[in-house]
Amino acid sequence: MKNMEQIDFVVTWVNDKDVDWCKRKSEFEKEYNIFQDLNSEERYREWGLMKYWFRAVEKYAPWVNKIYFITEGHVPNWLDVNHPKLVHVKHEDYIEKQFLPTFNSNVIEMNLIHLKDLSEKFVLFNDDFFINDFVKQSDFFENNLPKDTGIFSPLIPRENSLTPIILNNMEIINKYFSKKKILEQNFSKFFNIKYGKHLLKNICLLPWSDLLGFYDNHIPVSYCKSNFLEVYEKEHAIFNLTFKNKFRNKNEINHWLIRYWQLSSGNFIPRNINFGKNYAISNDPTDIINELKLSKYKIICINDGESIDNFDAVKGLMINAFEKKFPEKSSFEKK
Repeated sequence: MKNMEQIDFVVTWVNDKDVDWCKRKSEFEKEYNIFQDLNSEERYREWGLMKYWFRAVEKYAPWVNKIYFITEGHVPNWLDVNHPKLVHVKHEDYIEKQFLPTFNSNVIEMNLIHLKDLSEKFVLFNDDFFINDFVKQSDFFENNLPKDTGIFSPLIPRENSLTPIILNNMEIINKYFSKKKILEQNFSKFFNIKYGKHLLKNICLLPWSDLLGFYDNHIPVSYCKSNFLEVYEKEHAIFNLTFKNKFRNKNEINHWLIRYWQLSSGNFIPRNINFGKNYAISNDPTDIINELKLSKYKIICINDGESIDNFDAVKGLMINAFEKKFPEKSSFEKK
C-alpha cells in the first residue's frame, strides 16, 4: 500500500490550437447533437498560463509527490516530460478504447478510477486553478481525510450552467443518504465557524428533509481514490453512460458526485471558506491582477468569461501579471 502521507496532484489540459485535435473535434461535432451551453468554445480555450501553474506548484507546494498531467496526447513545447515528479498521462493510457476520442471533461475526470498508480490521496485541478500562496499538506488532508466545506446550497437553474449534471449527482446522493442521519452523525462538520456567513445557508435549509445541493466554490478538490471506487461499484451504470458521451451531456454525472459522497459520509475535515476564490475573467481583469499581487487567497480559479471582446488583449494582460508573480522558470521547464 502506498504511503498515506503521499499526496498527488492531477491536472487536465487541452491545447485548443492543436491541428489534429481540432480536426477530430470538428468531425465528431458533426455526428453528435451537442449541447452548446455545456460545450462552448470558452470551455476549451487555452490562455497560455500552464507554465505558471507549474511554477506556482514548485514554489508554493514543493512537497507534492507526483503530478499527473493528463492530456489527449499533446504537451506544451516547453514542458520537460522527463521530470521525476511528472507523470504525463494520455487519454489512451487509462480510458477504454471504446470511449475514445473524448472531448468531455467528465469522461476524462471520472476515469481517474482507472489510473492505477495514482495515490490514495490526491487533489484534482483544472488548468484554471492556481496555487496563489504557500500551502501545506494539511490544507488538503488532515488525519487522512480530505479538507472541504460542508455547506448546503439549493440548486438554481441557470442558462449555460452545470445544473442538470449536478442534479444527476444529487439524485444519487439522496438515494443513499439521509440528511437527518448526516447531521446526527456529523453535526459539527456542517455547522462550523470556519464557514463564516455561509453557515446561514445550512441554518436556512434545516426545515427541508432532503438534500437540495451543496455549495461548490470551484477550487481544487481533495479526493480519496477509494471513494471514487466505492461510488463506481455502486453506480457503474451512470459512470458508463457518462463515458459514452463524446461531449458533455445533461444526462451524465461529474466528479463532484464523489465530493458530495465524501461530504455526505462525513469523510472530510472542515476547511476555512476563505481558502480559495473563484474569479471570472472579463474585459477588465484588474481584480485578478490585484489578487495575484496580494495573495489574499491561497487558491484561485480564473474562470474563462464568455463576454470577452478582445481575447488576445486580455490574455496578454493575464500573462504579464503571472510573469511578474512567477518570473523564475521551474524545473518542469526545459533548459
